[in-house]
Amino acid sequence: MKTFRTTCIFIILTGEILVSIGCNSPKETRLKNVPNVIFFLVNDQRHNTLGCYGHPIIQSPAIDALAEKGTRFTNHFVTTSICMASRATIMTGLLARTNGVDYYQTPLDSVFIKYTYPVIMKNEGIITGFIGKTGFQVNGNYQPENWYDYYKAISGDSYFQKMEDGTERHETEIASDYAIEFLNLQSHDKPFCLSVSFGAAHAVDNDHRPGFGHFPWPKSVDDSLYENIQIPEPELSDPEIFESMPDFLKNSLNRVRYFWRWDTPEKYQANMKAYFRMITGLDIAIGRVLEELESLGFAKNTIIIYTADNGFYMGNRGFAGKWTHFEESLKVPLIIYDPRLDSTKHGIVCDELTLNADLPATMLHYLGIQPPEEYQGKSLIPLVTNQKVPEWRNSFFCEFTYFDPIIPKWEGIHTKDHLYANYLDQEYEFLHDLNKDPNQLQNFVKKSEYQEILNEMRVLCREKAEYYQQKALQISGK
Repeated sequence: MKTFRTTCIFIILTGEILVSIGCNSPKETRLKNVPNVIFFLVNDQRHNTLGCYGHPIIQSPAIDALAEKGTRFTNHFVTTSICMASRATIMTGLLARTNGVDYYQTPLDSVFIKYTYPVIMKNEGIITGFIGKTGFQVNGNYQPENWYDYYKAISGDSYFQKMEDGTERHETEIASDYAIEFLNLQSHDKPFCLSVSFGAAHAVDNDHRPGFGHFPWPKSVDDSLYENIQIPEPELSDPEIFESMPDFLKNSLNRVRYFWRWDTPEKYQANMKAYFRMITGLDIAIGRVLEELESLGFAKNTIIIYTADNGFYMGNRGFAGKWTHFEESLKVPLIIYDPRLDSTKHGIVCDELTLNADLPATMLHYLGIQPPEEYQGKSLIPLVTNQKVPEWRNSFFCEFTYFDPIIPKWEGIHTKDHLYANYLDQEYEFLHDLNKDPNQLQNFVKKSEYQEILNEMRVLCREKAEYYQQKALQISGK
């Protein structure tokens, strides 16, 4: 009787173990075989404002080292050049025309939350962390703080915030403090994805004092850095470039803010040096996080991604800000470093057209998760590993369509060779030949030899706009 009872207990316990193994081992096995991901997202940085992109002045050694060992993308674009729309696209894998977040006052509808990469990851057992600035609002009860296992929002009201001991600390430094805290909470048994979403290097728009007032840098940066350097004038500073613009661009917010930041030599020098210090501050903060990653033994199995949410004019064309179709507004840096790749895959430079919409699919792919079929970007891993991808995109849809009296609405198509933009309310079109005129100083719309290309771009633009709008209706069920 005792033997029979013992045998029954053994069978029951063994059965429970087998059931447990049968249910959990595939996911647990998969999770043990995937890397971690750290995703650094910065604000207002166009593509060529890092040392690794050829900038002769900016000091960015930590980020440059990632490019030296990883893949640097030379044609990486946002599809809507404003922080909230770009960040919503990165979060959902859906363009603004589909997810509906096009500017400040348009929240993300709750129907799109299931497409956000942290929600998908968390449901798949990945430890998720977020630090910094979400950048957009969300409808419904399931707010971003619930999408993550670790969530530290940093207020955008002021760069410097009072700490418990009474000292002040810069947002950039606080973000790196939290990132280090997050890393120290992790184990090597379960993969994580940490998103560090900086507010820098955005200007303080309500403080027009040149230098530190407008671009306050963190205390980790020496106040004298860049002080004895004469910053060259903007590449496209000839007044004739501004004068060639249509009136609706001359009178836009791009021009209004130019007088806040760049309109005098003294103001330009002070603000550029302050802006460069903010970028160096970001580099120092990222370097701190990477050092901690190394010391904790995670570095060899952690993918690092660095990019920006939109470009920045910095006085080019007589403009400030972003929002428009020119490449200073749309084109941003992207670096992806996979430490698991051998030295033959170090220092790759990729010239393919890549988008902010590609980033969530890429992160999910790294973590062994199939991206939703609704995603409008695709994984960049084949490009990171220098594979030839014969069916990679040759064009993309881009837009800014939020109604603002002094920011004109437009939609367009960007290919490797041409850029088309239609300013909707003004019924004004641009067509640029990026090979003949890489600085986009000419408008080829009225040139007879470009009429076939112009018509093709018009048709493609309408088709893409309708396609992304239809996807919005399908997903929302409206």
